[in-house]
Amino acid sequence: MMKRIEISEPGQPDVLVLKDAEIPEPKPFEVLIKVASAGVNRPDIVQRQGNYKPPKGASEIPGLEVSGVVERLGSNAVGYNVGDRVCALLTGGGYAQYCCAPIAQILPIPEGVAISAAACIPETYFTVWYNLFMQAKLLAGERVLVHGGASGIGTTAIQLANLFGAEVITTAGTDTKIQACYQLGARLVINYKKQDFLEEIRRFTEKKGVNVILDIIGGEYLDKNISSLAAGGRLVQIAFQNGMIGELNIARVMFKQLTITGSALRPASIDYKAEIGKQVLRNVWPLFESRKLIIPIFRRFPLSQASQAHACLEKGEHIGKIVLDVTSEFDEL
Repeated sequence: MMKRIEISEPGQPDVLVLKDAEIPEPKPFEVLIKVASAGVNRPDIVQRQGNYKPPKGASEIPGLEVSGVVERLGSNAVGYNVGDRVCALLTGGGYAQYCCAPIAQILPIPEGVAISAAACIPETYFTVWYNLFMQAKLLAGERVLVHGGASGIGTTAIQLANLFGAEVITTAGTDTKIQACYQLGARLVINYKKQDFLEEIRRFTEKKGVNVILDIIGGEYLDKNISSLAAGGRLVQIAFQNGMIGELNIARVMFKQLTITGSALRPASIDYKAEIGKQVLRNVWPLFESRKLIIPIFRRFPLSQASQAHACLEKGEHIGKIVLDVTSEFDEL
């Protein structure tokens, strides 16, 4: 038996309850992972609220990324051995002492990264790498606007874009967050509570605009994002914290030859995620191993305090990631 977090009913953080459950059995091409830590992400909150059903066949337990140790191999699961320290991208099930993951969505923990920190890597790095580099094709010398620079996605995107030669502009809402974004490599940080990001971008770029925008806000940001893009610019929408509906000036899209796209990682196919994982391993892992990347962790909670972790994330004061520690609460690896 194991401990896991269940959503008793849609609602506030206190609907997350610690329960006993059977340890899952890995299917073919899967491994069973003894979880050390699990990352807490905004999709977990949306699921808890009843607004994000897991994909068909996925676990109803929240948790999209974990770190831990391979405990058991399913049939045809090759490439890893029992005892290997890994991190994994999941479609659910991470808030537990044990979880199963497809072998194609597992990566070795980078050299120099603690197992308790590696849980913060899969969801954000897969998302940022795919959307900025595979989809938007961000190039060295281009300018990129990252909304929500102090978020897990934001802190990841700032670092990667900067390390690959792009000039990063981002938005944040407090002096502490602004300073953190500059320390991570941003060239301009706009206080969205006090400044108009469109006007600040026009001033900073001498009205040339930015080449790529990575947006988690949506809603009323859509029109300003379009106006902020340079000719041939690309807008990538990966979330909509301020709503799914926004006004769009189609003429500006046409005459500026803009591309508007988006993605959702969780329901994507295993093959799709496997290709992202290969590129992340090849391009990003060396940056961890050379200590060029850091993992900002705002706060850690034991698994039994998942409700407090959700409340912390919803409060919006965090810089970087929030983590649930599993092994340290119940036993030692």
